[in-house]
Amino acid sequence: MPAVKRNRLIWLAATPGLCLAAGAAALLWYARTSPAMPGLLPPPAAPSTKILARDGRLLYEVASSAGVHHTPLTLAQIPAACQLATIATEDATFYSNPGVEWRGILRALWINLRGGQTISGGSTITQQVVRNLLLPPAARSARTLERKLRESLLAWRLTRTTPKAHILELYLNNIDYGNLALGLQAAAQTYFGKAAADLDLAECALLAGLPQAPAQHNPLANPAAAQARQRVVLGLMQKAGFVDKAGAAAALREPLQYAPVPFPISAPHFVFQVLAQLQQQYGAAALASGLTVTTTLDLDLTHSAEQIMRRRLAQLADAKTGNHNSGNAALVAVDPRSGQVLALVGSVDYFDRGISGAINMALAPRQPGSTLKPLTYALAFDPARCRQAAANCPWTAATQLSDLPTSFVTAEGRAYTPQNYDRKFCGPVLARAALGGSLNIPAVLALQEVGVASLQRMARGMGITTLAPLEAPGLALTLGGGAVRLTELTAAYGVFATGGMLLPQSIIMRVNAADGTLLTSRQPANATRVIDARIAFIITNILADNNARSAAFGAASVLNIGRPAAVKTGTTTNWRDNWTVGYTPELA
Repeated sequence: MPAVKRNRLIWLAATPGLCLAAGAAALLWYARTSPAMPGLLPPPAAPSTKILARDGRLLYEVASSAGVHHTPLTLAQIPAACQLATIATEDATFYSNPGVEWRGILRALWINLRGGQTISGGSTITQQVVRNLLLPPAARSARTLERKLRESLLAWRLTRTTPKAHILELYLNNIDYGNLALGLQAAAQTYFGKAAADLDLAECALLAGLPQAPAQHNPLANPAAAQARQRVVLGLMQKAGFVDKAGAAAALREPLQYAPVPFPISAPHFVFQVLAQLQQQYGAAALASGLTVTTTLDLDLTHSAEQIMRRRLAQLADAKTGNHNSGNAALVAVDPRSGQVLALVGSVDYFDRGISGAINMALAPRQPGSTLKPLTYALAFDPARCRQAAANCPWTAATQLSDLPTSFVTAEGRAYTPQNYDRKFCGPVLARAALGGSLNIPAVLALQEVGVASLQRMARGMGITTLAPLEAPGLALTLGGGAVRLTELTAAYGVFATGGMLLPQSIIMRVNAADGTLLTSRQPANATRVIDARIAFIITNILADNNARSAAFGAASVLNIGRPAAVKTGTTTNWRDNWTVGYTPELA
């Protein structure tokens, strides 16, 4: 054999050994020159702020200070299928290797010795943890030999000091799954609208395929590419012995139900009211600090309310019954015993621009129609207003009133002649029937008796803040001449439900910092007596009296729900809005 050819073969045979020796020398040099790193691992990334329903279910997740959605989990909270799918895809020898992929290092050295500039090749799970958590941001994307050696050394160190289970936990909590989802929990919520603990094999396989190219395999934008990648992952799991052929085939056949939007939100109007209160209380920066906010919202009750509202609007729009020009609705439900808001629906569809759905109609002042009449009668029934003994003072439920055409004189000296909703008159009626049947003439007589200013003061005392004296609606106030918020009107009716006690409304039960420290815990609210308990009882008794309202609504109306419940309706000028406000001892 010619000497030149023999020397070339000897060189080729020696190259792997030389690369290994060079790699060992480089690692030894880097180990000696690399600065000590006490603790090695950095503090965990800040989690997202979470807004929860009263039972702990997620309503909304606010991006963290890093601009991502992130919720760390323990490895025990992560399904085994997700762990195995990740290992099969990223590092099949994860539990047995030293944290370093030696062939990749040799390849990098060989390319460098040949004068190449690009360092390529796969990395172990441990190397990826090092790259994402220990390397400076500027160095993470550098494709250089120095970065590869530094990453490998730190991965080797990390393997010697940290259990593999914890390394896998770090990976699953800190890898980018795309769409601002950092970690598996955020990915599960983003793509499937569920907790990571609820993921099955098919979903785990799909998510495990995302980190290498999140944008390319984004299931919300390119489901075909995502499922093709899922097939690859299941094949790797089968090759590694993590799943059998039948299990992989079943996972491939499973239809995947993606979340309709990347960051779903439940009860949006309520959530944004909570965020506004948090910002006012803690500052804007706190919203991205990883708070856990448990609210008063009953999510099941809210979903029921949303469904009922949509169904009722569909019925009103049915051509068979005549289009009633009803395109939107709002609802507030409060526990009057505590003041806690259990449901708040500001519109039937927050995202429908055609109805201006983003506007929270539960907070927008609107004319209340006849729903202020109970407050007017409560004043008329109050003995405290009778400064001296006088006939017919105070009124009672049995006081006889006149429902006949009547002209009143306003403060400006103009004639005011109200009409009933049906343009008819009932003649002499008892106060019980007048309030139960929502007759207008007796209500105006009641307001004339007690005074507009007195009604405005009572409304403020019961939680209604929008009836400012400057509005000067005059005697029409009791028929809805002012404007009120649904939240505040519900609070006022809650006063009747509690026997005259006002409890401030609340939407937040407790707030915890990212480390679990309790920042705020709502204590039982201090109730304030605003009306006499006897008056509250009389008003409740009248509003719950089906006979008292039967002349207006019939004996078998929808207001008769089969159990005692106080209720009052209201219709505004030109039938623009319709109100129904009711209560039981447990719900207003």
